[in-house]
Amino acid sequence: MEPPAESSSSANPPRKRGKHLKCDGRTPCSRCTISNSECVYVASRRGYKGPRRNTAHNPHKRHASSSPPYAGPVDSCPMLLGHTPVSVGTPTVSTFNPAIVLPDQSPVTPYTAPTALPGLAIYRNPFAPTMDGNALALTTVPQTQPPVASLAERCFDAFYHCFYSAHPFVLPKEFFLRLLKDSPSPNLEAVMAAMRYIGSLYVECGPTRATYLDEAIRLCYLPTTAKDGFLIQALLLIIVGLDGSCQQERARELLADCERFAIEIDLNKREFATLHGHGNPVLEESWRRTWWDLYVCDGMIAGVHRVTNFLLFDISSDRIPPPSYIEDFDDQIFSGEDREFSSFAYRIAAARNLGRFMRTPQMLFSDDENISRVEALLTNWRIHLPDSKRDDLNKACQLDEMMFQAHFITHACTIMLHQPFSQLDTSPVQAVNSCAPHRPVASGDNFNAHTRHTITAACEISKMVTQAVPITSHTHFFTCVLTMSSIVHLSKWALYFIEDEEDLRQQIRLNIGALNKLSKVWKAANTAWGQVKSVAQEIYREKKAHQISPAFWVGFTQEQMISSINADDGIMSEFNILQQVTQAP
Repeated sequence: MEPPAESSSSANPPRKRGKHLKCDGRTPCSRCTISNSECVYVASRRGYKGPRRNTAHNPHKRHASSSPPYAGPVDSCPMLLGHTPVSVGTPTVSTFNPAIVLPDQSPVTPYTAPTALPGLAIYRNPFAPTMDGNALALTTVPQTQPPVASLAERCFDAFYHCFYSAHPFVLPKEFFLRLLKDSPSPNLEAVMAAMRYIGSLYVECGPTRATYLDEAIRLCYLPTTAKDGFLIQALLLIIVGLDGSCQQERARELLADCERFAIEIDLNKREFATLHGHGNPVLEESWRRTWWDLYVCDGMIAGVHRVTNFLLFDISSDRIPPPSYIEDFDDQIFSGEDREFSSFAYRIAAARNLGRFMRTPQMLFSDDENISRVEALLTNWRIHLPDSKRDDLNKACQLDEMMFQAHFITHACTIMLHQPFSQLDTSPVQAVNSCAPHRPVASGDNFNAHTRHTITAACEISKMVTQAVPITSHTHFFTCVLTMSSIVHLSKWALYFIEDEEDLRQQIRLNIGALNKLSKVWKAANTAWGQVKSVAQEIYREKKAHQISPAFWVGFTQEQMISSINADDGIMSEFNILQQVTQAP
């Protein structure tokens, strides 16, 4: 045998190793054959320094010159997923026993191996202790996956995850499911169907969405359907969904029925929650919230669409959540009671101010005393807010959706009150009419107090977009409030000279971006987004046409001129990119 360069064979190792004799690599080698010697290879000791001292013997240590003990042919190594062992002595999936994986433990439960266990990947574990001379320990990696939720379940979960915080009048999820299980009823099934319809707006579900809507309406109008609080909840959810999906006329029809049913069952009375709460404070609170959410939604629909007249504003109701009375809220300043009410109460108060504005006789002149009266209501609402309610965050720095809505209702009411008497010409934005008909406003040479109120409210609405929460977590009524704000911004941008033009462009960007995000869920937002963006592009083209004239730039420095042109080009480039992204398949 011819060994490697530093190896040799030996019948007489010292002689051959010491003389550095060569071998021809045969077995036995020719030299040993001639000398009739035993041909044995002796490894080189070159570099060997003797055994290390004070080293404890480790019976499990793998030496560099040895291979891991392994009984079985190479073909039977199950290292790779999907490999089928061929050795009879190698354990297979069908004969798998948990005791092989845990040799020192007994299985927790009796185990009978199935004929086949799909989804088990088998790997060789080189670090497992040997058993019966075989170091092959099998480690199983289950390839199981959690059960896939059905579309109905995903829509139900989406309702609570995406929508519930904006209109939290139905029972919390765990309470609702418990009641549905313990006390099932057709009207609870109607609420469930309405929840699935709302949740489907946040989930890709194709034609199933229309099926959920039809099923919810069908359950609400069955001849056997009883008039109770759950029916009101189901109808109210459907109304909100229809209004945000550009089906305002159908939503108004259901709203009229919902209001009539609510009054018939005395949902507005303070006794209703106690009588129908079955001693459950959570259910009692749900009934109170149901009435007031219907009240607020009725007001917002009337305010932003300007078609209905806020019927429920004239219906007496004195209970506000938590169990308090409207009189307590109204008299807190004069009673000397330093008390902070819930966010729901301040939202209700904002909606009441909107109703008072809508009941005010038509105001024809800018100095009408009724304008001052309504403005006093709005200002008092703002200045008497406790410190914890002055913004839209709660004490945990999380968004308080009820205060968010209360604030934007107040800002929207301010715009509706003052815009008709401002000096912002609305003719350039008359095409923005998805939420309400165009209201003409004549222009003026100077900004008056009404203009200042209008612009300030529009800017506050744009600022609300910057809250660090998903824009789609807000109620869809924010769409029309954003549209009102955009009309004010665009009317101002259409003027030839604006000192704060860059700030104004940022406001327009915020509104258009927010409408674009909301359009992923609400069809009404998609319509408003298209109209606002189209008007912005038209105003841009008009401004570019006027910029050709040298007279347009009189009074501008060269730096101001270049900055203005670049800013206009930048905002229009962003609009075009948004349009391309939206139209992409």
